[in-house]
Amino acid sequence: MPWVFRGLREGIVTTRYPRRPDHYANSFPARVVPREDPPSEDGDLGRLCPTGAISTGPVRVDAGRCVLCGLCVRERPDVFEWRPGSETATLRRSGLSVPPLEEDDDQLDRVRTALAERTRAFRRSIHVRHVDAGSDGTEEWEILALLNPVYDVHRLGIFFTPSPRHADVLLLTGAGAHGMAEPVRRSLEATPRPAVVIAAGVDAISGGLLAPSYAVSAGVGELADVDIWVPGAPPSPFSLLFALLLAMGRLPEESGRAR
Repeated sequence: MPWVFRGLREGIVTTRYPRRPDHYANSFPARVVPREDPPSEDGDLGRLCPTGAISTGPVRVDAGRCVLCGLCVRERPDVFEWRPGSETATLRRSGLSVPPLEEDDDQLDRVRTALAERTRAFRRSIHVRHVDAGSDGTEEWEILALLNPVYDVHRLGIFFTPSPRHADVLLLTGAGAHGMAEPVRRSLEATPRPAVVIAAGVDAISGGLLAPSYAVSAGVGELADVDIWVPGAPPSPFSLLFALLLAMGRLPEESGRAR
């Protein structure tokens, strides 16, 4: 009975995203970026980053390597700042650079169109198989949150399956442990086509603090062909949801185009 009264008192807690904007989705500090007009470089900014995500000439931050420790923001707030938002997933690894690298828009459009054609049948419902390829567990907590009453991804036709044979999407986390190379290959081989592969989190994208080493490769991109890259350490549930909607071709109209 206490749960009944609590439900009546609190009302509906499930987000309306993507049908309606969610203020929390746009307030989450999702990445570190250079300021629009940083001062002249007066030192080695690259030394501030433990994963080598910062490059200079001009100053750029690779969101695929940034673990969001915030050290660069604390040490050089005149150069770096936090940027909120959750629509961070990209279709190409190069799209994770901030500011963006110069890219061929025609080629990007072809990548986007090809993904849309492959996933045309996914618009109503998808089944997701999650594979942990050497994660520290943080991404798993965020993935699990997608099933709670706040996000409730079942309302969007997104379901998790224990078998890759029933999956449309492989959601890969972890730094790409060498011992997981064969399980990832077998999972991908067992997934019906067309299939979408999502690399979730910095560890999955670049290996994070551990790569490359005797234990892990430089992310899951060395184990499988990745279609969508989701930065973050870990990415928020809204960032993961955005990536899944991108795979389904169901992004809200007001969303910016994923690179």
